[in-house]
Amino acid sequence: MLWLGTVVNRSGAMVQPFLSVYLVQVRGFTLVQASTVMTAFGIGSLLSQVLAGWLADRLGRRTTLTGGMLATSAAMVGLGAASGFVAVVGTAFLLGLTIESYRPASQAMVADLVSPKLRPRAYGLLFWGVNLGYSVAMVAGGWFADHGARAMFGVNAAVAVAFAALVWATVPESRPADRSLPRGRLRAVLRDRLMLAVCAVAAAYGALYAQAFTTLPLAMAEQDITRTQFGLAMALNGVLIIAVQPLTGRWVARQDPGLVLAAGTAVVATGFALTAFVDDVRGLVLTVVVWTAGEIVIAGSLPTIVAALAPQALQGTYAGLSGMSWSAGAALAPVIGAALLPLGPRALWTGIGLIGAVSALGALLIAGRVRRRIAAADIT
Repeated sequence: MLWLGTVVNRSGAMVQPFLSVYLVQVRGFTLVQASTVMTAFGIGSLLSQVLAGWLADRLGRRTTLTGGMLATSAAMVGLGAASGFVAVVGTAFLLGLTIESYRPASQAMVADLVSPKLRPRAYGLLFWGVNLGYSVAMVAGGWFADHGARAMFGVNAAVAVAFAALVWATVPESRPADRSLPRGRLRAVLRDRLMLAVCAVAAAYGALYAQAFTTLPLAMAEQDITRTQFGLAMALNGVLIIAVQPLTGRWVARQDPGLVLAAGTAVVATGFALTAFVDDVRGLVLTVVVWTAGEIVIAGSLPTIVAALAPQALQGTYAGLSGMSWSAGAALAPVIGAALLPLGPRALWTGIGLIGAVSALGALLIAGRVRRRIAAADIT
């Protein structure tokens, strides 16, 4: 039911990938203004992850997930109705503060319910569900962006409510019966140096991958690729994941998760770097195929690592810190993109590719320590 709710939610999640284009081409915002709005959204997401992780450990996974989705719906309606730059920035921040709150709760729920050996496949299935819905959202979002951009806010708000209702009605609370929580939970996580290294890798990967939703649509618009064409090309990402990811899940689950994370990130970085040579929709499709292959390899590896490092009582907090790190990178993504975009496609996508290379190298350097930590946890 968690998987089904995820599919429903992501099928209508069309605002985020088209928000920057909507702001520039529909609302008439400047590139700097649009970047400011997207940064406000990213900062909200940054805070959301830690707060939601804390709530998932304190109040429970089910309560945190459903409450977060209802708050997301309200913020979505507010952003669609907002007029004026200040109001848009404020409501974008509120949307960011709520829209990602379900992630630490669902990640902790999987850690509660699934044995360590099966977690890569379980997280991979959730990833698969996200992309099953994503492929629908990108096509629908591209159409709405061209023919009725404001309506997509209402659709997105409705599916968030549907997700909340489905989880509340069908998903039981999975938090362990022993609800005693150590004091200073966040401080305990921050003293875990290996977890902090994992978070640094996640942040760099977030700055890389979030370009698909921030800089990439703006760069492709400058290449005279229409919003509908962009939506269809990006939908290929979800279609490929739907078709291929289930076939690779068993094999990837048997591999070292640290090495899988490093290899997959390197492939994603290569795909974005190749965007420097894109001048039509066919070139865009080729690059999407490359970085999608990296995504498929990575699927489930990062949450599997985080769940393995986290004590049982702190699954939500660890997941929240990991998510915050990814969001920190995502919040910087539009700033990085706005700084590099005027320099031309070669400088832009070479710089983005280098960020991905740093993330892949970091994952490779810590892979051995992660493997030893997981092995020690299995023994105890």
